[in-house]
Amino acid sequence: MKKPAAVVVCTALVLGMLTGCGSSSSGSSSAAVSGSGSESAKSASVSAASVSSGSVSADQAAADHVADLIDAIYVQERTDNTDAQCEEAKKAWDALTDAQKELVSGEYADPDYFGRDTGDASADDPLNSDGIGENELLVVSFGTSFNDSRVKDIGGIEKALQTAYPDWSVRRAFTAQIIINHIQARDGEKIDNMDQALQRAADNGVKNLAVQPTHLMHGAEYDELTEAVNKYQDKFESVKIAEPLLGDVGNDASAVNDDKKAVAEAITTAAYKEAGYDSREAAADDGTAFVFMGHGTSHQAAVTYDQMQTQMENLGYSNVFIGTVEGKPEDTACTAVIEKVKEAGYKKVILRPLMVVAGDHANNDMAGKDDPESWYSQFTASGNFDSVDCQIAGLGELNDVQNIYVSHTKAAINS
Repeated sequence: MKKPAAVVVCTALVLGMLTGCGSSSSGSSSAAVSGSGSESAKSASVSAASVSSGSVSADQAAADHVADLIDAIYVQERTDNTDAQCEEAKKAWDALTDAQKELVSGEYADPDYFGRDTGDASADDPLNSDGIGENELLVVSFGTSFNDSRVKDIGGIEKALQTAYPDWSVRRAFTAQIIINHIQARDGEKIDNMDQALQRAADNGVKNLAVQPTHLMHGAEYDELTEAVNKYQDKFESVKIAEPLLGDVGNDASAVNDDKKAVAEAITTAAYKEAGYDSREAAADDGTAFVFMGHGTSHQAAVTYDQMQTQMENLGYSNVFIGTVEGKPEDTACTAVIEKVKEAGYKKVILRPLMVVAGDHANNDMAGKDDPESWYSQFTASGNFDSVDCQIAGLGELNDVQNIYVSHTKAAINS
């Protein structure tokens, strides 16, 4: 999880003033502290601490305790203690005052872990009930702690699959235990991990298991999913694993397929319509470029991002660019994409995620206005563009994308 810069700055300032350690964070508040000189700032903080050192120590201790509890559940392995740890962390957070909550800071912990409003978790269905029947369609996602996105993106895909296959019981699994724990601790919603979901299927007497990943490509997560399913292979009469969204990887950047074409057309159409244009060409004529930001990977499947750029070019989408948070492949790094858009002569930029869910990466790494390293900030700071805007929408909410998953499931079941 990436801590929002505003939270880091606020926490650093408060701690600096309370302990006399100072702060290197920028901004109007830190400028006010450093403006009188480091010695006077230190003197002021020492004086403040001397007035109420007892309460300050108690506040920080309470906040540190919660931070430790959050860090303890920010792990990728579920244990027998996980449920109790999630419950303890939430109770400790709820017991803090508003001022104490702002002091929470750990290796992964920050006030946003419990405090950020990401939508109504009660609108989500974890799809973890029993009574499955003989046929199960297990929809496997990395997951997201952003409630609204989970409902629209992952839930949208799940509902489309259930509608398409009424004789199959659709169930859910997330592969990121860190996210599962976050949702459980904050919202009390329990989502199965892969082992839990597969064991649930076996315990319910499922005979035919079809697995539909919502992953973008044949990357590391898809490989791990396959390994997990193979461990339970002998529990079922038949097991089928469907293709991820973009289908076969291909050998090089020139390799494209019908799935990539359909996704390219769907996301570009959604982007220009949301921006208020009648067509992609109208956007181009207005000097507007669309930049789709994916995650990136060091896996050999990284070539998929270059293939998506090739697909855009094959379609004649001259004002559409593909990038990645991780900058893997290198030509998809933010600085490289900024240069491409600049050289192409576009003065307006619209950023949109090339991700199934519009979660942490979309809201922070792409659209974070308080984070100098976000794509929004980097594009703005480059000084090359008249405007930079963001569209927060995952691929999973698009009907055309949902239909691709439906077709992949059909191919797997019929294989």
